Order: sequence, then C-alpha cells, then structure tokens
Amino acid sequence: MRTFINGENGLNVIQEWAPHCWINIENPTLEDLNYLTEELQIPQSFLNDIEDPDERPRIEHEDDWKIIVMRIPVRDTAHHGLPFSTVPLGIILRGDVLVTLCYHQNEMLSDFITYNQRKNRGFSNAYNLVLRLLLSSSVWYLKYLKQLNIQVKRAEKRLERAVRNQELQALLHIEKCYVFFITSINGNYMLLQRLKNNKVERVTFDEDLLEDVEIELKQAQESTNIHSNILSGMMDTYASVISNNMNNIMKQLTSVSIVLMVPTLIASFYGMNVPNTFQGTSWAFITIVVVSLIISLGCFWVLRRRNWF
Repeated sequence: MRTFINGENGLNVIQEWAPHCWINIENPTLEDLNYLTEELQIPQSFLNDIEDPDERPRIEHEDDWKIIVMRIPVRDTAHHGLPFSTVPLGIILRGDVLVTLCYHQNEMLSDFITYNQRKNRGFSNAYNLVLRLLLSSSVWYLKYLKQLNIQVKRAEKRLERAVRNQELQALLHIEKCYVFFITSINGNYMLLQRLKNNKVERVTFDEDLLEDVEIELKQAQESTNIHSNILSGMMDTYASVISNNMNNIMKQLTSVSIVLMVPTLIASFYGMNVPNTFQGTSWAFITIVVVSLIISLGCFWVLRRRNWF
C-alpha cells in the first residue's frame, strides 16, 4: 500500500507525489516496487536489503542515495507460533525524495500517522522523521513487552501443576521474542549513535527529540533485559517444578501399587491348586478378605505417614 503524506502542517495525506513529501509503503505490491525502481530510480539493492528479514540496523550510501534501516516490532504467527517478532523498516533518502518501506503489515506506522494527525504534528526534515520513527518503535517495543508479560503470568498459572513440556515451551516462545527485541533494540540504539555522530546532518536535528529518543531506547533496552533475565530464571525454576510434579505422580502410583499388591499376593497364594489349611472351612474366603484389607490399610497408613499419598 502506497501513501503520500505532506508533513509541513501535520501529516496530511495527498493524492500524488510532491517534493519533500513522505512516501510510505507497507506490504508493497509489484506496482509499488516498480514505482520505486522505475520512477524514483531507487537502487534495487536497497529494496533487496529491506526485504531481507534478518537485515540489521545500519546506514549506507550508494551514489546520491542514502538508506537507513531500523528494526520495528510486529505481531507474528509465521515464526513457529511466536507472538511477536521484528522486521526491518527502510528509510530511503535523496534530495527531496523521502521513502519508508516495510515488507510487512504493522501497527506501528499506521498508529504513528494517526497519532501525529490527531496532534497536528508534522516533521521539519527527513532526519527528524527518522528520529520520530525510532521513538515510536521504542514505544511499541514497550507496548508489546507488556503484552508478553501478561502471557507470562498466564503461563505461570498453568505451570504450577503442569507435568507436560507444552507449558514450558510457551515460555520458550516468549523468551525467543525477548531475544529478538533485545537484538533489535540494541541495533536501533547503535543506529541512533551513528546519527548523533553525523556532523554534517547534526545541525538539522531537534536536540530535544534526539534526547527523548535516546531515553526511550535505553528504557526499552533495560526493561527487555530485565524481563528476559527474570524469564530465564523462571524457566529453570518451572523446569524443576515440572520434574518434581512428575516425581510426585510416580510416587503416588507406586504407593497405590504397593497397597494393591498385598491382597493380590494373598489371593495368589490361596488361589493355587494345592492343599492349604483353609480348604475345608466355610469362612475361609471372608477371613482372607478381612486379613487382606487389614494389611492393605496398614500399608496405606504407613505410606500416608511418609507423605506418599
């Protein structure tokens, strides 16, 4: 989907391209890609880099073109059921051309446009837009982090009495999301440092905005690292809990087997086709049953005292 946005007085959607407008493309079609390569003459290598799901945050120059790649969080069910993942967002610059390209549909960009339209907030130059996108990505990392924490709490309740690995695997998926978040946030932070050290363009930066972006990125870094460390310790603990729950079940089954073994053993002896002391008495069956029950109850009492039941 291709959108032209004028950022002079808020973010206003326009029908066609104008100099210094923002061209936002999400989940591009073949027509959108042809527009970028044929009409805007954007290098094909830039598009290939942004399409790569493992592309790292960086800044690269080619002729007069410049590409800035950051990573943003997205909801994802394609990566083996992971709730969230991260994807590259490319910002392509040259003169009066400003393009953002993401090969995945995401909530961040649509929310960014809606929020700034509501606040009537535009951008003075391309680099301030880049800083605002970095700030928005940090906010969305924190939003998704809260949702992951809710999933962790739900998994905790299931794990208290769990004996299967499926419950632990749910936490493993969340831990993978934390790893993706940490790697991407660290990459975005390094990208911000490179932008700060850009002496040529530094004069165009909004210093207050630059400071806000750095604070939000550090907060996202610290929060994700803390929750990742907590989850790692929690997974080790619950792995032990699952093992202990399984041991308790095996202990209970063993206790039941011991209690049932006594009457079975007695019945086996007296069920043999050989002479015994009770073969001529009419009360032999009742006596054997009563003795078996007494011994079984005795075994049950002993095992109960040892907390095997």
